[in-house]
Amino acid sequence: MNLRLRIPDWILLLAFCAFFFFWRLDGFGLIGADEPRYAQVAREMLERRDWITPTLGGSPWLEKPPLYYWQAMVAYRIFGVSDWAARLPSAFDASLLVFAVFWFLRRGRGFALDSALMLACCAGIVGYARAASMDMPLAAMFTIAMIAWFAWFDGERHLYLLLFYASLGLATLAKGPVAPFLAAAILAIFAVASGTRKMLWRSLSLSGVLVFSVITLPWYVLVELRNPEFLRVFILEHNLARFGTNVFHHPEPFWYYIPVTLLSWVPWTVFAVLALQSGLRRIRTDEPDSSNRFLLIWIMVVVVFFSISQSKLPGYVLPAIPAGILLIGNYLRDRATAKPHWIWMCLHGAVSAGLLLAALLAPATLVGRRVVWDRSDILPLLVATAAGIGVAKAGLRRLRVSTAVPAVLALAIVLRLAAPALNQTLSARAVSDALARVSGRRLPVATVLVSRETEYGLGFYRNQKLPANELRQPLVGEHLIVAREGFGEGIVRALSGRTVRYLGSLPGQKLEFFYVSP
Repeated sequence: MNLRLRIPDWILLLAFCAFFFFWRLDGFGLIGADEPRYAQVAREMLERRDWITPTLGGSPWLEKPPLYYWQAMVAYRIFGVSDWAARLPSAFDASLLVFAVFWFLRRGRGFALDSALMLACCAGIVGYARAASMDMPLAAMFTIAMIAWFAWFDGERHLYLLLFYASLGLATLAKGPVAPFLAAAILAIFAVASGTRKMLWRSLSLSGVLVFSVITLPWYVLVELRNPEFLRVFILEHNLARFGTNVFHHPEPFWYYIPVTLLSWVPWTVFAVLALQSGLRRIRTDEPDSSNRFLLIWIMVVVVFFSISQSKLPGYVLPAIPAGILLIGNYLRDRATAKPHWIWMCLHGAVSAGLLLAALLAPATLVGRRVVWDRSDILPLLVATAAGIGVAKAGLRRLRVSTAVPAVLALAIVLRLAAPALNQTLSARAVSDALARVSGRRLPVATVLVSRETEYGLGFYRNQKLPANELRQPLVGEHLIVAREGFGEGIVRALSGRTVRYLGSLPGQKLEFFYVSP
């Protein structure tokens, strides 16, 4: 492809990344416990000008390596501290991932633009590209490492092998030793399955190991020297204990990651199933190409490994999602001139319609906390049905465009219509804004019987370390209290002798606000 034809491809990719990853990144506040916690750690590191020891509330926070924190610190330095700046690292890494896939497929495998665009609007990628977390940095760096290794395997250019080690080092800085472990497992199984064991040994490059060590070892050594408890906390508690026990209370059944992975491929789930089925069938008939075999092993290792883990969270399986999209790309490339069975196209259309319908119903669902069906939902149903029919009739040649349209509409609807409800019901930004409205002064805040999500969220938005339990360890000076709805009388009794004044409430999160005198 010459330069004249390549320019529109890059522009289209940039436009997709800008829309799916960056547009209205501040549409709703930080959600859950992890987003505000990680964002606050990066802020404290920046305020202390300390690039080595992560801290939360002034105390060492040694659960995760620093790659996300470093990226967030740079974003804060350039744009100021905000929730959308805290999400910029993931959005940037997702864009890097999309362009890496495009580069990999442009090397001669074909279907490069289609696969990159499919990845850009994939539900799992979009979701974690818009979250302040370590999952996207890990998935992006790990994917770049794996496709770099396969590029070296395909052409034996040493530069690709060095890129593999460098990216694997960054993945290790993103989330720890899980990255090199998964990579070693994938490459070992692939070498045995394809009879290329000598190639595996040749990939153990001294210069590559040196690159990996230069990238990873300095931080690990320095943080251990400054915090002698680091290896115990990080390796034993937050890697081995998290994998082998339910100490962090995230139990799920063994099959948990099967539906999670399939949902993460939306709206391409139907073709993911077809690609997996086709790849496995070709393995049984001894007709697989090395690319499909590699991608199948990649998906299998990630999904099985985290399925064995006793602690399960949806983001853990994210490194398998790009491999699935690459597998779909191979499947569609091999059938570019074939006419797909109408049943599969109808199912694909139904998934696209379901995505759009869910977006249209999201605002009312978030406000009411349950799906309520009435006559007003007929129009969204008709719109989604029409979109599904359009996708089903498009055929493979127009599949990219026909599927992108409902995906674009779904995200636009969520960010324009559902984001306010999402912010009001799930984010501590709404709590902080409500506190600012009911109290003219920025007083310290304490909490009573609120969720971890609210505590960590207020810690970020108020830039304050909140006391663990206000009723047992009340603050000395005047302050505000955020309490679970209905505990006003208990607060008055616990703080007898001090003036406790009700200020208002946030019904969307079932919270009440109080002023406490000195």
